[in-house]
Amino acid sequence: MAFSELRLVKNCVEYMPQAEIDRIPPRTRGIYVLYKHDPQSKMYDVVYIGMAGGENKASIRGRLRRHRSKKGDEWTHCSVFEVWDNIREEEVRELEGILRHIFRKDQQANKLNQQKAFMKLKHVRAHTKQSDWLLSESNRDD
Repeated sequence: MAFSELRLVKNCVEYMPQAEIDRIPPRTRGIYVLYKHDPQSKMYDVVYIGMAGGENKASIRGRLRRHRSKKGDEWTHCSVFEVWDNIREEEVRELEGILRHIFRKDQQANKLNQQKAFMKLKHVRAHTKQSDWLLSESNRDD
């Protein structure tokens, strides 16, 4: 029986060296992050966030192989977050959009792909501004 404490994420591996990406099973769907490791500071800078969500499209392993062959010198490690089988491609795409939206103005992140705002999230934010969802400064519970 499969087990995960998370609703969306079934399996994950973090900070895997680029040389080990062939260990990721075929047809893995979900979100992946590419990092550039700085041994001096022991930090991992995000350089790209991507996804593989379709059943008939490239898997995460395939995407990572392509990144390695085309831009392998731009990243050193990756993290992979596999989603459960019942998670639809649109949901994976939404997760990717939110993560890219968060990092879109980070000077270090997304060096491999300049990301614009996630339009669906912009629409939600505009709706939130017009709604009564946020408490006013005088009505909030402290």
